Amino acid sequence: MPIERIRRFAASALGRQLARFAVAGVIATAAHYSVLIALIELAHAPPVFSTTTGYCVGIVVSYLLNRRFTFKSDAPVARSFAKYAAFYGVGMVLNGAIFAALLSIDVWYLAAQITATAIVMVWNYFGARFVAFR
Repeated sequence: MPIERIRRFAASALGRQLARFAVAGVIATAAHYSVLIALIELAHAPPVFSTTTGYCVGIVVSYLLNRRFTFKSDAPVARSFAKYAAFYGVGMVLNGAIFAALLSIDVWYLAAQITATAIVMVWNYFGARFVAFR
C-alpha cells in the first residue's frame, strides 16, 4: 500500500533527515530570496549580482542549520564549512547561470529564481549529505 510505504519512509532515518534538510532549505531560501528582492526592488542592483549575494547569505544560513539540525555533525567547522562552501559554490555558479539564461529570454526574475532553486536544490542535498557532512 503506497500510504504505508510513505509512512514508513517518513519514520526512517533518511526520511527524517530529508524533512530536516527541507526545513533548513526553506529557511535558507527565504534568506536568499529576501536579499534578492531587497537588492533588486529597493537598491535597484543588477539581478545576477542580487541573486549571487542572496545565495551567499543562503549558504551561511544553510550551513549553520544543516550542521546542527539536519546532519548533527561534530566535524571541525573550518573543514566542513570549506567543503560545504566549495560544493555550494558550484551550486551558486549553477544558480547564477540558470538565472541569467532565463532572464535573457525575458523570464520574470522571481520565476527564473524559482526554476534555478528547484534545479540546484538536488545538487545541494547530495553535496551536503555525501561531501560536507558524510
